[in-house]
Amino acid sequence: MTDALAPGATIGILGGGQLGRMLALAAARLGLKCHVYDPDTGAPAAQVAAAHTHAGYDDLDALRGFAAAVDVATYEFENIPTAALDAIEAQVPIRPGRQALAVSQDRLAEKTWLSGLGLTVAPFAAVDDAAGMEAAVARIGAPSILKTRRFGYDGKGQARLHAADDAAAAWAAMNGAPSVLEGFVDFEREISVIGARAADGQIACFDPGENVHRNGILHTTTVPARVPRALATDAVLLAGRILNALDYVGVIGVELFVTPSGLVVNEIAPRVHNSGHWTQNGCLIDQFEQHVRAVAGWPLGDGSRHSDVVMTNLIGDEVFAQLGVADAGLHLYGKAEARPGRKMGHLNRIAPRA
Repeated sequence: MTDALAPGATIGILGGGQLGRMLALAAARLGLKCHVYDPDTGAPAAQVAAAHTHAGYDDLDALRGFAAAVDVATYEFENIPTAALDAIEAQVPIRPGRQALAVSQDRLAEKTWLSGLGLTVAPFAAVDDAAGMEAAVARIGAPSILKTRRFGYDGKGQARLHAADDAAAAWAAMNGAPSVLEGFVDFEREISVIGARAADGQIACFDPGENVHRNGILHTTTVPARVPRALATDAVLLAGRILNALDYVGVIGVELFVTPSGLVVNEIAPRVHNSGHWTQNGCLIDQFEQHVRAVAGWPLGDGSRHSDVVMTNLIGDEVFAQLGVADAGLHLYGKAEARPGRKMGHLNRIAPRA
């Protein structure tokens, strides 16, 4: 632990959303401070952090000042401009490292990298123009889904093709953005593994959770997932393989499709992940503390599960019906306005481990 941060040190967090908020709360419990960088003066993470830099990601002076004020930097979202990362990394380490961001920021790069690692992904083809769209549909077929290569999340930046005739409309919906066409995967269920890796190579993974989406947004994650023990072990080993290949430091989310022929990687997220929120009430050491421990250079904690859990996202006005809940862990994000499709918080209902 020669490079470990001492209590009182400061972790810089790029991004001030709910993930940053929960990271800052976990860090505070460990005696560490957090400095949040976010253009939004009302950023949820800024409400609970020791410091907040309110500036854009193109403000190099502000980025350098932020870097000078922290001992290590991490992030709660992937789409950070390269120039901003360059300015910060010139002064302090960024954990997880740049390779994880480079892979995950671009869906085409991500699928190409995962395939190169020998992992199974959905059939895919790059789409850069109308001619490329036509060629991709000829290769991948329909039904399929067209996604922007960058900046898509929670169902945004996507268009479904039910038949080849939908190709023109799907491409028009992308507004010319470089995209990737993915074939549909015939899957039984989606699961995700939240894994962590320390700077010394130590790996700890949480039990796989089973995910259900509604309107393109994660609705529930249930742990344990309804999969055989051997397949759950395979999923954890797959996540560990990705962590090692990236020389990763921190927590990662790995989304997987369970199919009759095995596991298919849907996507990876180099950060704490919505489908890992169940760990806050189901484990002694949750995903946020695990990430803080890793980026601070501390040994990882014991991520074993003591309870069965159902995590439910609270979207938009749904949050108001849960304010009086007394039989579940309620986690609200401090967002001022409940808008349709906006994640306002989540509930964790626990039961004795089966």
